[in-house]
Parts: sequence; C-alpha cells; structure tokens
Amino acid sequence: MPQKPGSTLLTHVVRAATDRLAETPGDPPVVARLIVEIRSDGSRTVARGALDDVLGGEKVAVEARGTTPAALAASLIRSMFSAPLLARVIARRLLK
Repeated sequence: MPQKPGSTLLTHVVRAATDRLAETPGDPPVVARLIVEIRSDGSRTVARGALDDVLGGEKVAVEARGTTPAALAASLIRSMFSAPLLARVIARRLLK
C-alpha cells in the first residue's frame, strides 16, 4: 500500500518479553504514556484509555467514539489534546 505524504509508516513490531516496552538506543526519555483499549461491533467503535504523566504522576481518562477508523482517530486526537495533562507535558518539555 503506497504511503501518503506526511503520514507515518509502522516500521517494525517488537514483541515485548516484559511489561516494559522495548527501547531503542538514543530514544528520548519517556514523559507520558497512552494506554488505549479499542472495542468494536462492526457498526461503532469505542476507544477508552488513560494518559499517564510520568514526570508529574498524574493520570487522566481518554475516550473516543467513531463509526469509521478515521472518525475514531479524529475523536481520540480531540480527546487527548483537550486534556490539560497533555498540554502541561508538552509545555514542560518545550520549556526545558
């Protein structure tokens, strides 16, 4: 499948042997984690999860609903960026 300009391509999948995600040398430090569960019955899809501020120790819930994968992704992005936690994490990283 051809890649659209500006889109991201999954380059590899790594099976995690432990609870920690595999790290690549040179990766920046973890500042936040997003954990999402996706449920679908074929006509509607719901994504629920948590956004975890690793540095501040704060967690917030995120929820998104959509009828298509694109609608779900857009809803999830709106949910994440409306969370004050994400704004604080980004601001903290930019100020360093």
